[in-house]
Amino acid sequence: MQHLTLMTVALAGLLFTACGGEEEHGHPHTEPSESATSESGGEAAEDHGHAEDPLGTVSIDGLAVELAQGHGGIQAGKEGHLVVKLPYSDQGATTVRAWIGTADRTKSLVGKGEYAPSHDDYDIHATAPTPLPDTPMWWIEIEKPDGTKHVGSAQPLMD
Repeated sequence: MQHLTLMTVALAGLLFTACGGEEEHGHPHTEPSESATSESGGEAAEDHGHAEDPLGTVSIDGLAVELAQGHGGIQAGKEGHLVVKLPYSDQGATTVRAWIGTADRTKSLVGKGEYAPSHDDYDIHATAPTPLPDTPMWWIEIEKPDGTKHVGSAQPLMD
């Protein structure tokens, strides 16, 4: 009987992991909360599951892009989180990438945005280079469905 209980617990753990218990970057999967509602009619909104600090709106080739940073301040070798809200909605057809560091991406790991339909924004996780440059920036690349690319930067929150 004890052996069967252990197997059941182990199987449940495997199923949880296989069914999306963890997202790609090791962050806990969050389900919409019952109290979260969208502005457009009461549907449940996704919960990012952590605090986000606004970085403000930056102009990237004439596009007014809203940014927020999660996971605290940027640190060398650590993962940072950037939320990018575009000034238009195309249901995730745009590809948004971001990295921490310099414009030339030296030693930076580029993260690709995951579109969150309930927020109409992109969540991006990128690891800061080691060592950090003297003045690291968040660099954002917006690739529209027609192939045009727009690149800009914003000052990150630092630890």
